[in-house]
Amino acid sequence: MASKEYDNGEITVVWNPSICTHSGNCVKGSPKVFKPKEKPWIKMEAETSKSIMKTINTCPSGALSFYKNKK
Repeated sequence: MASKEYDNGEITVVWNPSICTHSGNCVKGSPKVFKPKEKPWIKMEAETSKSIMKTINTCPSGALSFYKNKK
């Protein structure tokens, strides 16, 4: 499965479902952002970029990553 990107203008979150181990760290860390039962499942507007980045850094599989967008 191909990776998907979610953008809020400031950062872009990249999700690679093929390596996701479903640890749940994302949902536990930012339940307003990561909503696996909804589509799209990542709600970038629900929290600050800083908060989203902090949660992504807890992803043990590396399935979630991010990069800062150029201004």
